Amino acid sequence: MLLALALSASFGTGVPAFAAADGPMPRPPQLEHDVQFWVRVYTQIDTNSGYLHDQYNLGIVYETLHFAPDMTPSERQRQVDAEREHVAAALRRGADAGGAPLSPEDQRIKDLWGAEATPARLRSAVDDIRFQLGQADRFRAGLVRSGAWETHIAETLANLGLPAELAVLPHVESSFNPAAYSKVGAAGLWQFMRSTGRRYMRIDGAVDDRLDPFRSTEAAAQLLAYNYRVLGTWPLALTAYNHGTAGMLHAKESMGTDDIVRIVRGYSSRTFGFASRNFYVSFLAALEIDRDPTKYFGPFEREREAHFREVQLPAFVSIGSLSRATRIDSDKLHALNPALLPPVWNGTLRAPKGYHLRLPLESDQWTSELLAQRLTPGEMFPGQRGPQRYRIAKGDTMQSVAERFGVPVDALARVNHVRAGARLTPGYMLTLPESAGPVLAAMNEPPPAPVAPASARVAAIVAPPSSGGAVTAEVAEAESREDAAAVAAMLAAQHVRVTVEVLDAQQAEALSPSLGPAADNEQSADPTDYSVAKDGTIRVATDETLGHYADWSGVGLTRLRDLNRFSPRRPLRVGERVHLEFRKVDRDTFESRRHEYHRSLQANYFAAHRIVGTQVYIVRTGDSLWTLTQREGQLPQWLLQQYNPDLDFADLRAGTQIVMPRVEEVSGGG
Repeated sequence: MLLALALSASFGTGVPAFAAADGPMPRPPQLEHDVQFWVRVYTQIDTNSGYLHDQYNLGIVYETLHFAPDMTPSERQRQVDAEREHVAAALRRGADAGGAPLSPEDQRIKDLWGAEATPARLRSAVDDIRFQLGQADRFRAGLVRSGAWETHIAETLANLGLPAELAVLPHVESSFNPAAYSKVGAAGLWQFMRSTGRRYMRIDGAVDDRLDPFRSTEAAAQLLAYNYRVLGTWPLALTAYNHGTAGMLHAKESMGTDDIVRIVRGYSSRTFGFASRNFYVSFLAALEIDRDPTKYFGPFEREREAHFREVQLPAFVSIGSLSRATRIDSDKLHALNPALLPPVWNGTLRAPKGYHLRLPLESDQWTSELLAQRLTPGEMFPGQRGPQRYRIAKGDTMQSVAERFGVPVDALARVNHVRAGARLTPGYMLTLPESAGPVLAAMNEPPPAPVAPASARVAAIVAPPSSGGAVTAEVAEAESREDAAAVAAMLAAQHVRVTVEVLDAQQAEALSPSLGPAADNEQSADPTDYSVAKDGTIRVATDETLGHYADWSGVGLTRLRDLNRFSPRRPLRVGERVHLEFRKVDRDTFESRRHEYHRSLQANYFAAHRIVGTQVYIVRTGDSLWTLTQREGQLPQWLLQQYNPDLDFADLRAGTQIVMPRVEEVSGGG
């Protein structure tokens, strides 16, 4: 409950900070049209239907489109394009008609705008026509699936003192599909991006905890609590789950308000698009439906709660050895342990030491010691053949590192989830397999195109118990064939028939099951604003030097010192403003280089550490930022500041409450 205490203490109240007068999840009347639009999407039309609507005024729905079940994605897209042009033409005719009579259809479309139907407004609406695929079948399937994890989700939220309403977020993110992949690489029940997920979970070549509904639930609770601490309201904290903590902090500061209505209606940025604007209202719609699902879907039966036992692996062990020792079929092990990736199941890698293996509840009372006794010494290994790391040195490129270790550059890029031509930052850790042969053979396919990567559509044909044997199709989007193969392998272990279809980016957008992170947006927990202000200054962040600014801007150190009237020995102070010059690179390039430096710094840290909780520390006389970071196993200063963004560490006073993240080291065995 320490995190709950931190949430309460940080806002100076004796009750949980989320207990506002109008409840933790306010439903402003100004957004009611938006909420009801998503209620309709989630309950009235399925994935064989969709709405053509105005993307800013969700009260205006022009057409309901219906698709034949056997239509291909390209055929669907052609139908959408044709209907979009039909509506656009009607809007243009309505704008140009003057006082002339319109056809009944054109008049109907014009009348949707009511008093706003001026020629200028109708012309501008032409560019705002958007298509939204229906979700009713997916939402109902999510309600059924949610029964397996609802108890664990409720307990996890309660243990951290978080609002119970947050439990419905997976309806928006994944339709409670633990195998869901988005087109930009978000994965699992809670749709974590890899970089954010690594803060709280193990994600490497052997294990991806994003695919584990239990571990990812615990991680999501930590991220949501963190967002709330930084942003102060649940509407903003939830929107940050999609738009990133820094993105919403910038929105809050630039608009001068934390009012979700003013931000949704008035905030404008390159990355604050339709998904971010609609994330909170779609959550409210899911909350309304989840509170009374039979009103919308009639009687249905949720899946039974998942039950199992866990045993910590005493060493690195192959799945074959585990199956023989426990006398449990590998398919059953696979269904219970979705976080273990295909290289573990196909024998390329072993299940890692320390991994909490799930076993059927009816199995023997296994313990780590008993399992070690059952396994022969030849079946247990103290080390692991598999991912090894290399620290980037100055001058390294993806090509030079690949040549040094004798691996294809495409394979090196794929295992690190970067482009083959990515710019490498010294100090960043690249992952490469120790036994390159079998691992790299599986990764030798060309990577997706960097601008518009192909997405993979995994269609699982299932017959759920509650359907009376009726066959349904569940769809998960994956950012690559490899991700699709991982999903397919997991579903196949559960005796689910799967097919994999590669889609282009536009088709993936139309078929996306969620409002998860957008392609041009980053679900990041880093609240730091790395942008350049209008006056050409930046605010100094931790782990930055004047030398960094010189490298990123291409301007010499002497010139930067003269520009800021700094003496050669003067250190930078975190939080102060520094003037820059952009003669050799533009601001966007500088910001990109700066952001990549911090992203690499943090990725390197979370490759070996993860956050497991928080605790409140009361500052004592003599404490400083340095002494505080040494208390908890040498915490990086940037992490401590991320958890206390409003605190001036240069002016610490005795009695100040600080939230300290608790971090554990992730060994090679996890």
